[in-house]
Amino acid sequence: MRRGGHGHGHGHGRHGLRRFFAHGDLRLVVLHLIGEKPRHGYELIKAIEESVSGAYSPSPGTIYPTLSMLEDQGYVQVPDAGGSKKLYEITPEGRAYLEQNQKPLEELHRQMEKAAEAHRDNDAPQVVRAMENLRLALRLRLSRGPLTETELDKVAAAIDAAAHQVEKS
Repeated sequence: MRRGGHGHGHGHGRHGLRRFFAHGDLRLVVLHLIGEKPRHGYELIKAIEESVSGAYSPSPGTIYPTLSMLEDQGYVQVPDAGGSKKLYEITPEGRAYLEQNQKPLEELHRQMEKAAEAHRDNDAPQVVRAMENLRLALRLRLSRGPLTETELDKVAAAIDAAAHQVEKS
């Protein structure tokens, strides 16, 4: 796990937003967690968030594409259980991949523990997650094209109202 570089997802630190996982690191962590026990996407978000004491909270927009990639690579599968939520299970190929990447995974766990220690008693993970969700919603909306003056006013008003609500809490 390196700060900076290319990675999946973003971490939150005392000094603002920065990348938490380097390229491929999140995929390895997610596969490891599924290897421990079958999990739903939301369970993975919570497990990662808890493992680093809220220093990072992957968004659904990060986790679900990672799960799709792992499924495409044949490392996880979703048995048809008839439920609305997908329960991801590791495959033999996924276990072999984890075994081949044991040293990088151990290093990731050490780095995650360091991040957890540094972050304990800091930002509340649910607030960090909510901030990341707002950031993602804004980015997705802006990617659809420029906003009109009226739309800009509505977005600004919604953010101002949320800020006012937080100040009153």
